[in-house]
Formats: sequence, C-alpha cells, structure tokens
Amino acid sequence: MTTTTLAVLVPLLPFLGAIAGLLLGRTAPGLVRPLAVLPTLTALALAVVVAVRQGGGRAVDAATELTPTGSVPIDLALYIDGFAALTAVVVGVVATCVQIYSTGYLRDDPRYPSYAALVSLFTSAMLLVVYSGDLMVLLVGWEVMGICSYFLVGHYWETPEARAASLKAFLVTKLGDVPFLIGLFALAGETGSFRITHVLDAVANGGIEHPTPIALLLLAGVAGKSAQFPLHTWLPDAMAGPTPVSALIHAATMVAAGVYFVARLLPLFASSQAAMTVLAVMAAVTMAGSALAALAQDDIKRVLAYSTIGQLGYMTGALAVGERGAAVFHLLSHGAFKALLFLAAGVIIHAVGTNSLAVMSRMSHLRDRVPDAYWTMTVALLALAAIPPFSGFFSKEAVLGAAEHVVTGHTERAPAAAGWIVLLAGLVTTLLTAAYATRLWLLAFRGHGTEAPDHGRQPLSMTAVLWVLAIPSLALGGFAFRVLPDWFDGHDLTPTLTTSVLGTGMALVGGIVTYATWRHTTAHAAHLALGAVAAHPERGAGQVEAEAIASHEPVYGDIASAPDPSDPGRLLLGPLHRHAATGFHLDAVYTALLVRPVQAAAGLVRFLDREVVDTYVRGAGTLPRWLGTAVRRAQTGNLQTYVSVLLAGTVVLAVAVVLAATGA
Repeated sequence: MTTTTLAVLVPLLPFLGAIAGLLLGRTAPGLVRPLAVLPTLTALALAVVVAVRQGGGRAVDAATELTPTGSVPIDLALYIDGFAALTAVVVGVVATCVQIYSTGYLRDDPRYPSYAALVSLFTSAMLLVVYSGDLMVLLVGWEVMGICSYFLVGHYWETPEARAASLKAFLVTKLGDVPFLIGLFALAGETGSFRITHVLDAVANGGIEHPTPIALLLLAGVAGKSAQFPLHTWLPDAMAGPTPVSALIHAATMVAAGVYFVARLLPLFASSQAAMTVLAVMAAVTMAGSALAALAQDDIKRVLAYSTIGQLGYMTGALAVGERGAAVFHLLSHGAFKALLFLAAGVIIHAVGTNSLAVMSRMSHLRDRVPDAYWTMTVALLALAAIPPFSGFFSKEAVLGAAEHVVTGHTERAPAAAGWIVLLAGLVTTLLTAAYATRLWLLAFRGHGTEAPDHGRQPLSMTAVLWVLAIPSLALGGFAFRVLPDWFDGHDLTPTLTTSVLGTGMALVGGIVTYATWRHTTAHAAHLALGAVAAHPERGAGQVEAEAIASHEPVYGDIASAPDPSDPGRLLLGPLHRHAATGFHLDAVYTALLVRPVQAAAGLVRFLDREVVDTYVRGAGTLPRWLGTAVRRAQTGNLQTYVSVLLAGTVVLAVAVVLAATGA
C-alpha cells in the first residue's frame, strides 16, 4: 500500500471499531474487547509504518475535493510531516495502552461497550486532527473530541460530580471554540483556502493583512481545548471520569490538540509579536498558577490534572519563543509519563478505595501492596520533576534552552520579552513541580498508620501497560533530542549548560525542601488510626473509583475529609494554601461574572415570557371567548325571539338609511 492509503486507514480503523462496538455491544458482548483493542492496535502499527516511511523527510501531501463549497473549497487533505507522524505514534501508543488497561479496570462495568466505543471514536478524532491538511476537516475532529469528552467524563453519571464535570468541560471548551471558528473563517477569507499548506504559503509571502486579531481568536480556542489560563478550570473537575479517560485526555488527545494546532500554524502566530507575547503570558500564568494549585490538592487525580495544565504551559511557552521542536519534544515525553501517572494512580485508587492523599498518608506498606504502580509511578514522577536522565529533563530543558536563546539574542524568532517571561516562569515552575511531585510520592507511598488493605495483584492488563509506558518515560529523552531536529525544523534541542544547571538545581531544591518539610511535619503529627478495610476482589477498579468519586465516607468515615497534619503542602504554602486548594477561586469569579448574569438574564426572559407574552396570549384568547359566550347565550332556540331580533334589526337599518339619505 502507498503511504497515503496507510495514513487514511490510521484514523479510519478506530472509527470503524467504534461503530462496530456500538452495534455489537449488546448482541455479541464477547466481541466488545477485541473491537476495542485490535483496531486501535492496528492503527498504531500503521502509524509506525507511516512514520518510518516518512522518516522526517518530505511531507506527505495529498488532497481531493470533498464537495463544492464556493470560493473557499474544503478538501479531504492529508499533510504528514515528521511532526505529525511522531504525534500520531504517541496518540496510538497511549490509546492502545488505555484500551488494554480498561479491559481490566472496567471489567464489571455494564456500560463498558459504549465506553470502549467512545474511546475509539475519541482516538479516531485526534488522529484526524493530526493527519488533516485542511482546517475544516481538522475542525471536525476537534469538535468530535469535545463531544466524546462530554460523554466520557460523565461516564459515572449517577454521581452529581461527574454530571457537573461533563457539562462544565463541554461548555468551557465550546466557549473557546466560538472565537476559534470565527478565526478560522477570517483566516480562510484572507488566504482564500482552508488548506494548511496554502495558509502557510500566504503567511510566508505576507498575504495575511490582519495576523494579530486572527491569531488571538485562534488562541481562545486553543486555551479552551488545551486547558490554558483562563479557560483551564474544566480540566481538574474532569477527574470525575474514569482514570483511563483521564490518562487519554491528558496525555495524547484533546488537551494536546491545541498545542498541536499552534505548532502546525506557528508561522502565523510568529507573524504577530503581540500574539506571541500574549501566548507567553498565558503560558507563564498557567505554569506557575497550576503548580501552586497542585501543591495544595488532596485528590491524587486533581494533583495530576493541575500537573497536566502546567506541562501544557511549558509546551505553549516553547511555542511562544518560536521553538516548535521543543514544544513537540515535551508533548511526546509528557504523553508517556503523564499516561503512566494516571494509569498508576488508577491502580492505587483500586487498592485503597479512595482518591484522597490524606487517607493514603495514614496507611503503611502501600508500596508493597502495589509494587508495579510504586516503581513505575516513581519513574514517571522523576520524569515530571525533570530529574536527569529521565525524559522530562531533556524535553523541559529544551523548552528553557529555547527561551534562553531568545533572551540572549541567539535567535530572533520571538520578542525578547516573551523569552524572559517563559524562562523565569519555567524556572519557578520547575521548583514547584518537583515540590508537588515529591509531596505526592511521600503522601502516597511513605504513609504511617494502619496497614494498607491487600486486594491482591491487579489484573495483568492493568500492570503490563505501566511497564510499557515506563520505558519511554525513562529512555525517550536521551534518544529524542538527537533525532527530533531532523524531523522538524533542524533546530538544536541539546540542553544548554545554564538552563540545565539552573533547572536541575531548582528541581533538587524543590524536592529536598519538600522532603525536609514532610519529615518535620510527620514528626509532630498526631497519626489518626484507620479501621480495617475489607478487600473486595470481586469488584472492578471502575466500581471502586465510582464509589470513591461519590464519597470517601462509606469506606473511611470522617477521616477522609480530615486534613492531614503531615502534609508538607500546608506548611510550604502557608496562608496561600486555602486559595490554591480552590484554584485561586477562578470558578467563583466565573460564577460572578458569567454564570449569575446569564441566570439573571434567563430569569428576566422567563418573567417576560410568563407575565408579558403569556398575558398577551391569554388576553387575545379572552375576547373571542367572551364573544362566543355572548353569542351562545343568544341562541335560545325560541323562534319568536329570532323573528323579533330580525325585525328590530331591520327597523334599525331602515332608520339608518333614512337618516343617511336626509343628511345627504
């Protein structure tokens, strides 16, 4: 087969698997798991073949007209360069691992068939975004992901948390999609095409008259999809969905789509210094704010959610200094270690029956109960904290090195102000990232108190994928920074000495200070005893997580909501802890600025409809009803009455005629 044919099959196979899974889910339940895993696994194999054939060389560019659409055509186009080829491989790896993991995690879930089909559709939509060479076709995948996220985040719809989170995710991302769509139309209006290659050619030839407003409109959609400030608040709440869904959304789909889009059209954004500065500020606020919030979270999945927001901030920061290669490098390494973190967290949640780090910190020997999760999560947290030689070190240092090059004038791909903003925020976030990564590890695996419950070994389908993802988390960095420049723009991604020393030093300081604080607080903490927790090996992990989302109290009682006196985050943040734990009250701000005015407007419309419109309608019906009543009373059935009224009317008409004639 040609490379183009193989590329078409990559997003098509998961789509067909989703359709087949939905149709056969009830009639042939034995086929559900093969239909979930095999199409995605085959798509991964084909994506690898496409990447090998592309080889970082000339891009695969093919198109056919989808339908006549007037002056601006829409083409079913493929555009696969080294960037797209490697991103598709990462999407395929994470999606395959998630599907395999879910066969064990949700083995007792009656809604597993629809869940698996939606995950396949989600994967297909992201692969469509990656391979698409036409912005309108890309938009189809972009919107399908938003719809799938609504259903997947709300998978446990019995809980109010899941219902609210799914609705919030949908509405917030749609809020960004409106200006995003306007920006796409404006871009096509100026270039005369939705084809990405034509848009880039127009940018290169100075054919865009208004790059700044177009870029800012597109950034609104990117902020919503990739959970960047100020449209990031949906992502922590999306943790109400199943853990495999969290891994998929955070590591390879949805949130990565915004970063991918900016990287694909980076010359357009780079043509506007204002847009690049806005992107840098957005990245800096996102990085630092999310890291502070992560340091104050008790829910293990919310810690990882804020971590994702911060790492996406690094990617957008790299794009803000004009370095696409560094952004994609971090996207690839982050995809591996963040998927690993979430899937390992799912194993831990199943073992202890709760998401609460406060509960885990009062358990001993948890690491002995879940050895696979312990060792692989340790690797992933070291990668997250950018400790060499793990992959996160190389990719994060590539971002900081790119910012340093802009600051020192070695490159002029972005304003110097953007370079300073990204560099300083990135270094501060490196310290904070190491701090919350260390805190999570200590609270989860170094607890003291009642012995952790023993639920036995987790299913092989859950533990095997942890070790698969641990390999790139450990080894991807040292290999990729030498290979990636040949696949992208040819820019050197080797870490610079200055940022390597500063970044690693900040990370070590953050980890050491957090550990010392934990030792201090642990020594003075009054440990609360946990009662024995019965093992429930017959329950699937998904059922355990659904119960944990609903409430911690059925398993642990009041202790689940009690603050942990050994939590180093409280001492490190001090009075800032209360604000960081709520995400710095952004939800309250949005409620005051958006939700309440909309509700008030809806109340006014309801009042006008009920009191004004309905009154008019009722009044319009009252007059005919009165006339009908009067006429009905006149119908007595007495012939003499009818003749008398007829004669009286005749007399009245005759008098009227006479008077009219006399007057004339």
